[in-house]
Amino acid sequence: MIGIEKGANYRKIVGNFGEYLVCQKLSRSGFDVCIIDHTGMDIIAYHPKTKLRLGITVKSRTRNLGKETGSVYIFREGDRQKLLDACEAFGCRPWIAVYAEYDEGADLFLTSLANYEKKYRSKEKRAVDAWTMTGLQKAKYSLDREVRHIGIEFKAKNWWAVASIAEPSKSVPS
Repeated sequence: MIGIEKGANYRKIVGNFGEYLVCQKLSRSGFDVCIIDHTGMDIIAYHPKTKLRLGITVKSRTRNLGKETGSVYIFREGDRQKLLDACEAFGCRPWIAVYAEYDEGADLFLTSLANYEKKYRSKEKRAVDAWTMTGLQKAKYSLDREVRHIGIEFKAKNWWAVASIAEPSKSVPS
């Protein structure tokens, strides 16, 4: 167990990491990608061979021990429309990426907004739309050919354990 103790700027760092991970995986799959600073959209990805252009909103979260199955909020009031507006402005298809990490690993999911709404969005009117992370739901995602998924395992070989960080030993000259 590595443990999680978040530094002051951790939220921004994990958000940036999620965006760059999506970019790296898409670029490795032949997409041209860029991170943008636009309301509602974080990444534009273009696949030259298929002419597919994606506008992606990325949601990145860290879950502490015992909270790994907590849902990741995707849209609060008005956020869905912001994604749609940005995609219209840039000629993109709206997509969702969810990066959720926990003590010993992480999951990256990527799917179209249309697929999410058709199969996974709650049918009940809610103030928040979420990506459910229970074991049962993750098994459903793995069977869905329209949900891209990468699982990551964290293996610490020689790393600080949370709450036991000590100053490196000082050599005493002889």
